[in-house]
Amino acid sequence: MHSPRAFIAPLALAQFICSFAGSNMNVMINDISRDLHTDVKGVQTTITLFLLIMAVLMIPCSKLTDRWGRKRCFIGGLILYGIGTVLSAAAPGLGVLILGNSVLQGVGTAFLIPPVYILTTMAFTSMESRAKAFGVISGMAGIGAAAGPLIGGAITSGISWRAAFVFQALVVATIVVLSRRVVDPIAPEPRRPFDAIGSALSAVGMFFLVLAILQAGHNNTLLVVFAVIAVAFLLGFFLYIRARERAGKEPLLSTDLFRNRTSNLGLVTQNLQWLLLLGVSFVVSVYLQTERHYSALETGVIFTAATLGILVSSLAAERLAKRHQQKTLIATGFGVTVAGIALLLGLVGVAKSSAWALAPGLLLMGLGLGGMLTPSINIVQSAFPEQMQGEISGLSRSVSNLGSSFGTAIAGTILLSNLVSGNGTYIAAMIVLAALALVGLVVALLLPANPLGADDAAAATPPAATARGAPEAAV
Repeated sequence: MHSPRAFIAPLALAQFICSFAGSNMNVMINDISRDLHTDVKGVQTTITLFLLIMAVLMIPCSKLTDRWGRKRCFIGGLILYGIGTVLSAAAPGLGVLILGNSVLQGVGTAFLIPPVYILTTMAFTSMESRAKAFGVISGMAGIGAAAGPLIGGAITSGISWRAAFVFQALVVATIVVLSRRVVDPIAPEPRRPFDAIGSALSAVGMFFLVLAILQAGHNNTLLVVFAVIAVAFLLGFFLYIRARERAGKEPLLSTDLFRNRTSNLGLVTQNLQWLLLLGVSFVVSVYLQTERHYSALETGVIFTAATLGILVSSLAAERLAKRHQQKTLIATGFGVTVAGIALLLGLVGVAKSSAWALAPGLLLMGLGLGGMLTPSINIVQSAFPEQMQGEISGLSRSVSNLGSSFGTAIAGTILLSNLVSGNGTYIAAMIVLAALALVGLVVALLLPANPLGADDAAAATPPAATARGAPEAAV
């Protein structure tokens, strides 16, 4: 294998640009609304659909990596993503922007992200080297999401919001060139069965779940209808894959994935981490642009505090992992995040005279989230053997991206509701996010001190990567 740094660079950069895409549009709300003759709701829908499409397709696309090959799906996803960025940059109206950004970029991301985590897990086989590799990737994910408002704001104010999509296209082209050094350690299995029915059931169920959230405060009848549809499809999905397993056929997801307590708790923390990051980002961005009338650049500059926090804690992830249990890091991360959101709530009055009053809260939030992204991923990925990496990687990324779409949907729904007005919408949204951060803290405290304890030993048997030609590496 080529040098570990050359191997991990395109994978980490790919995670960066996909996370960047999920948050950079938050600071373009006013510019896009004016240019495309839409409103905040239209932009929120575009962002939420992008995150949602990623989430609903992540599991099916992760399964297809086994059939088509991990590197092939990675490159194909990048190309599709790049086409979407070009189309978005030239969008004459909201419909074309949704096609380019939400659909093409969303589908492209669903194809390219699972290979990032599958290839990393296969190439870095020890807990220490894997933690270091995931530290780089999850750090770039957090930085991309936190720096999205700053970079997007600078490009939007300096040139145009359309140039921000051109920037993404250039980064994608760079990743494709760097990916020549990425080697797929296992040959694809073209004849491996694919569960199309299970894919459809899970995708429809998750789609209607987020759609139900978007109706809160606007149309409660549709909320109930969509929620019932979501529950029906998701229940049908579970019953279907269980029946398929009992018949000796390969399902979209093995029910064994849901029998690992450590992994289940880790997935919940992943979902809540991204819900909080994207939710807070959307709330603060909308507040600064609509209530304070800040420009895209000014809004992005305020977010440098969150970016700095994530950068510092992500870079310290490997060192912290050697000194502290992963449970401790995740619980501490949620605790610090709660403190950050409390500051964002407490200082909103001061922010009327200076938006920099929000910086301490954003900094704490960034420190908290950046410090727990890596341990959450490592706990989940390391809980299963190599042959299940395609499934758990897809489930893990789907849960995380579903959290991102939940964050934008929940925060946006509260901000745009008629229940409260003015600063009240900001306060209401932050209170809900603070409550969810406390839920995350409770879940983190339920994690076992030793994430690979006796209960999970069977599922976490070290993968036979060396025997199958995947050498261990260190970053």
